[in-house]
Amino acid sequence: MAGAALPGRLTGRLAWQLAKVAGVKDETARTRSIQLEPADWPGHLPGQHVDVRLTAEDGYQAQRSYSIASAPEDDQLVLTVERLQDGEVSPYLVEALRPGDELELRGPIGGFFVWEESLGGPLVLIGGGSGVVPLRSMLRHWVAGSRSVPVHLVYSSRSLGEVIYREELLGYAAAYDRIDLRFALTREWPEDYTGHTGRIDSALLGQVAGPPADGALIYVCGPSGFVETAANWLVELGHAPERIRTERFGPTGT
Repeated sequence: MAGAALPGRLTGRLAWQLAKVAGVKDETARTRSIQLEPADWPGHLPGQHVDVRLTAEDGYQAQRSYSIASAPEDDQLVLTVERLQDGEVSPYLVEALRPGDELELRGPIGGFFVWEESLGGPLVLIGGGSGVVPLRSMLRHWVAGSRSVPVHLVYSSRSLGEVIYREELLGYAAAYDRIDLRFALTREWPEDYTGHTGRIDSALLGQVAGPPADGALIYVCGPSGFVETAANWLVELGHAPERIRTERFGPTGT
């Protein structure tokens, strides 16, 4: 795996450090991208994450993990955070954080849910809700590289308005004929929408993942139930479990 020899890159055995907030961008009504400038960043692999720690005035600390949204080739480290209704950390990051503020972070962390160009493909990315964040890092890495393998991305969201990076994803699909982009809208959709409606199902996964003989490398990220169901369907369709990599988090209702 290219780059795996960098100290701490895959193990996450790194010290906490301060990162300056260079900018913020609202992606949807509930999600925000945060551009960070860490004091000492060793580089990362597409699909890795970081830990973020907040400390209150009384000393209370809260810590959460967030996927990295930027590619290794990007100028800045970017996290995209979804505001959770009862969250301790995400409301502050989405609503209160401002350019010039500082965050404590540790990383990069993770070595299994990563994709680099050297791993080949076809590359199949399946995301639910904010599970698209690490997949965006992989896609941007693909765009920055030789683009030698086809990419299939299916993204499940409640509505078009909640599709994170919508214009960016549509732009990539229009610019590169090797990208197959599909949205699955579960709750609301425009009258002229012609894509998949309802939750991702076995038939849709069969279309995007292709026949098992193609040897697709598949990444699934989203709420736990979403990931488990999708992974089980893929195995039933004949895809080898070792070609399916998953990452999951708490439910978001997608």
